Amino acid sequence: MHEVIIAGIGQTEVGEHWDISLRELAFYALEAARNDAGGLRPQALYVGNMLSAALSHQSHLATLLADFAGLQGIEAITVEAAGASGGAALRQGYLAVASGAVDVALVLGVEKMSEQTVFNVEAAAATGLDVDYEAEHGLTLTAQAALLMQRYLHEFSPTAGAFAGFPVTAHANGAGNKYAMFQKAIKPETYLRAGFVSEPLNMFDVAPNADGAAALVLTRPDLLPADFGHVPVRIIGSAVATDTLALHDRPDPLVFHAARLSIERACAQAGIKPEDVNLFELYDAFSVYAALTLEAAGLAGRGEGWKWAENGALSLQGKLPISTMGGLKARGNPGGATGVYQALEATQQLRGQAGPNQIPEASLALVQCLGGPASTAVSHVLTNRPAA
Repeated sequence: MHEVIIAGIGQTEVGEHWDISLRELAFYALEAARNDAGGLRPQALYVGNMLSAALSHQSHLATLLADFAGLQGIEAITVEAAGASGGAALRQGYLAVASGAVDVALVLGVEKMSEQTVFNVEAAAATGLDVDYEAEHGLTLTAQAALLMQRYLHEFSPTAGAFAGFPVTAHANGAGNKYAMFQKAIKPETYLRAGFVSEPLNMFDVAPNADGAAALVLTRPDLLPADFGHVPVRIIGSAVATDTLALHDRPDPLVFHAARLSIERACAQAGIKPEDVNLFELYDAFSVYAALTLEAAGLAGRGEGWKWAENGALSLQGKLPISTMGGLKARGNPGGATGVYQALEATQQLRGQAGPNQIPEASLALVQCLGGPASTAVSHVLTNRPAA
């Protein structure tokens, strides 16, 4: 297996891009990443997207984007795994370069949601659930997360406002990210006053759907341009795991089994333990997901993930910084692009390019994105440490 370097990164602002088409949004991120990588030309393009066919009425997306970017003739594949689509696309790009089948791979995550009603977006996203037994009966991802949170509160009786620390941390970090949808910090009392979206989830427990595109250029160290001016960031662990699609088929709905497996496998490949990392870009689409992910990673005991949100333990200066550029909650949740944004933001930290959000001496990052309630979980370990 070859070493895999993230040679280039590029992103657009996350938000409502009414005046930009899906292909233009993707192009801006692709071009930025290629320029950042010194103009390396890819042989393959892997696109993470979950809703283009439903919301933009465009399938065959990767070929369209390769064509629009002037990359006709290359391999181009769209990867769909609900909210984990971006991470799954990164996994494909990683495997292609690590195996030697591809010298340079371009990984893109892109999503466009703002031109559709909230109802249409929720209905389209619900197709990532078990349609026959969940979505067909009116269940949405938000309603499902509310049921999970209700069960969590019932079983473990956390303190009032126990989940506040997750969105408070995310919004504090989003304030330092010029690409974030929300760039304003919130106070814990603001969280407590917020109205419910789907009880007990309030508006700060739910990440906003948004438009956005992020791209990465992957290659081998020996192919980096002679004038490559960035700290080389290596992918040293990569894994995907799955669980039942329907939540009701699980022995315990409050155990994110696939999240645990993918973290264990990625960390084992990297030769580390989860507690060794300097930052964790986790999938905080809903506050309860953040707590369950920390428990799945073995960083908290069962029913105790919420305790990490207390006393600033997850802040940039805390024991384990999470969502360092705002996470899904403040940066925004651009669907299938989210996993690529997460890896890009971890790369910024490891390069020392995170601006006011920079974690001093960050050298090891864990990144995980989820499809549904961890029905699919994709984890990567990144480092700026030189190879042994």
